[in-house]
Amino acid sequence: MMISLLLAAEGLGALGCSLGAGIATIGAAVGIGRIGSSAMDAIARQPEATSKIQTNMILTSAFIEGVALFAVVACAFLI
Repeated sequence: MMISLLLAAEGLGALGCSLGAGIATIGAAVGIGRIGSSAMDAIARQPEATSKIQTNMILTSAFIEGVALFAVVACAFLI
């Protein structure tokens, strides 16, 4: 009885970690998509500011990727 409860708790823990990693990945994808969309709108409105907008877009995308990678690694260590 006790062993089956421990195995069930371990399985639920793995399920929670995998769901957390998936949600972090989806959140990063949505965030980067919104950054790209906003950057294209800004470039369309002010073409002369393209280099500044692209630099900020890439930097912000890198920060989002870093946070998402940290979340996925944290979930992997919890398994």
